[in-house]
Amino acid sequence: MATWWHTLARIARHRWLVDERDVRRALPPALVERLMQRVAASERRHTGQIRICVEAGLPLSYLWRGATARERAVTLFGKLRVWDTEHNNGVLVYLLLAEHAIEIVADRGLARAVPPGTWRTLVAHMGAAFRQGRYEDGLTEALAEVSALLVQHFPAPADSAGGLRANELPDAPVLAGDKLLDS
Repeated sequence: MATWWHTLARIARHRWLVDERDVRRALPPALVERLMQRVAASERRHTGQIRICVEAGLPLSYLWRGATARERAVTLFGKLRVWDTEHNNGVLVYLLLAEHAIEIVADRGLARAVPPGTWRTLVAHMGAAFRQGRYEDGLTEALAEVSALLVQHFPAPADSAGGLRANELPDAPVLAGDKLLDS
């Protein structure tokens, strides 16, 4: 009985209490533009690729089967092709507003080099900023920390300093309602 009520309450929270407007309030267009510029600037310093994805709630199919925010983040890691970078060093920063969940998924090249505790600390810093409503500060700090890890483990080649390298993935954050997130 508790499981049934828990599932219903979770569906209500994800489908009716939080929506795309909450995503746009947390990340208004000007902030989305600034984040895109910060990702682009970061990626000039290393060979990695960073994606930010923010959803209000999980799709209904995830809710019915009791899927977690981590499962959704891993799925989007694939859908957004973060796993498909040349050096296996893509990073997805995923926010699920309905559950106040933050997930970071790092591709195997970077995951081998960075201990899990480092990612947990980064998530804790973001969570502290988000609880105070400081989404920009939390995301900016996270981008700086992820960028520092990528520069340390996957620096841009010396001959490409200031030069243009191929950008493997879009720099713009992916927000709830974007076609890529359907299902």
